[in-house]
Amino acid sequence: MTTAERTRTRTVGRARWTIAGVLGVGSFVNYVDRVNLSIAGPEMMREFHLSAAQLGVVASAFLWTYAVLQLPIGAIIDRIGVRWVNRAAALLWAIASFLTAASGGLGLLMASRLILGFGEAPTIPAGWKAIGQWFPRSERGRATAVFDGCAKISNVLGIPVMAFLVTAFSWHAAFVFTGILSLGYLLVWWLLYLTPKQALARGRLSPEEFAYLRDGGADDEDAPTPSSLTGLGHLLRRRKTWGLALGYASYTYAYYVLLTWLPGYLEKQFGVKLLAGGLYTMIPWLVAVLAQFLVGGIVLDRLIARTGNETKARRIVLVTSMLVSLSVAGAAYAGSVAVALVFLSVGAAGLAVSVPAGSSIVAVIAPEGCSGTLGGLVNFVANMIGIAAPIVTGAVVDLTGSFAGAFLVTGVVLLAGIFCYTAVLGKLDRMPAVPRKELP
Repeated sequence: MTTAERTRTRTVGRARWTIAGVLGVGSFVNYVDRVNLSIAGPEMMREFHLSAAQLGVVASAFLWTYAVLQLPIGAIIDRIGVRWVNRAAALLWAIASFLTAASGGLGLLMASRLILGFGEAPTIPAGWKAIGQWFPRSERGRATAVFDGCAKISNVLGIPVMAFLVTAFSWHAAFVFTGILSLGYLLVWWLLYLTPKQALARGRLSPEEFAYLRDGGADDEDAPTPSSLTGLGHLLRRRKTWGLALGYASYTYAYYVLLTWLPGYLEKQFGVKLLAGGLYTMIPWLVAVLAQFLVGGIVLDRLIARTGNETKARRIVLVTSMLVSLSVAGAAYAGSVAVALVFLSVGAAGLAVSVPAGSSIVAVIAPEGCSGTLGGLVNFVANMIGIAAPIVTGAVVDLTGSFAGAFLVTGVVLLAGIFCYTAVLGKLDRMPAVPRKELP
């Protein structure tokens, strides 16, 4: 980046970073809603007499509706827009949390997790689309790092808070807390989020910053949007779609193994009690957050600016970070909590760094007007594979009495992801637009 370009970024305004903050807060609340089950899980297993495999099914129930809805929700976001879809979604987060707190058995518990999956389905594709509209290509690494990094912060802050609430009160208290948190975010989103053109019309975005976004390749929110089936069919025929989707799926699988089973792993493998386990679990996620902001965001954007080659820069960061993430497999042979945390921290850092490089590709390669649909499709494939993570992990633990096999499976999945991100995805240029004759 030249001196003139750096000067321009300082003078055009920072409204876009306020939006990044709003998206980040939503990501934080969204993932606190998910992590509470991993903390409350051992107490719920004892109260409802659940096996590890049964708890794995409960954990994955969220993903059933979440994954299935990715295909239609991406197209809906393209049609209706991020603003209103996320308003409805945040309300459902709160409803699901309060229903979980009221659960007295497996039936309502499963139903509440299905509702949570429905409500959280728009979060990722809506966030990616918003970043595509609000940020030039040169800043999307940092913006995505804020968006996804706040999800990791939810593990750093949320896990010990959830552990305290469960220990001091009951597992019900953890879900009441997240319900209140979700209502608070609904108010923040309702008041603060606008599209760039809406913000420009209301004086919240300067004409200079708006021009900076457009000159830097930000997506046009009024670009023609193909019908749901037309846009989806167009994307499904593209090799890039599958390379990105399957590469991102490998990250999602590994992430859900850690998200749903890390406290249970420490308790079963090393006898770590819940409150201490919550504090130990902070360590890998804290390392992941720092790595994501410093490497996945700042270093990625600077590497792109320095080389002028998005494909090369993103691929270097992606492949390196995915190779580092293979360290999670080392936890299979850890003989102490300290050694396990080293392997898990390095692996979690690798996973975290891969996200800005990988997920920001959606806005880079999506045809105009299709970023929501592509984001939904990528997240659909990722979470269909991610559904298997808590189930396979629970089944392996029940079968072997150890987490070793589960971590080795995770390593194999990550190797497959590296292949997809490189050999299958190819060059990172925008896919051909939907032919005009297919537009409505």
